[in-house]
Amino acid sequence: VQLVESGGGSVQIGGSLKLSCAASGFAISNCEMAWYRQAPGKVRELVSTIASGGTTYYVDSMKGRFTTSRDNAKNTMSLEMYSLKADDTADYYCAACWDSSEMPPYKYWGQGTQVTVSS
Repeated sequence: VQLVESGGGSVQIGGSLKLSCAASGFAISNCEMAWYRQAPGKVRELVSTIASGGTTYYVDSMKGRFTTSRDNAKNTMSLEMYSLKADDTADYYCAACWDSSEMPPYKYWGQGTQVTVSS
């Protein structure tokens, strides 16, 4: 089982970036997926979730700026980020398959991809 994020990098304030998460070893079609992020010196925080049917949830500070989507056929998930702010600088993690015994409550995690937003 593996989740691999890609698409991170450096971008200017106000810019855009698209992250991708590729899953292998299991089918994401029956799993809720999520994006988390962790800024330097801070705890990991939820960014967005997407249910198996495509229903999305965004943390308030990301609403209107971030869009999460999934392609069950390709076993992938994406996060499109717009109007990026310096505060969006963090390592972004892909998570899959909600599991209440885990904290945060997802069974599988990627290794993360770094996003740096600067002027």
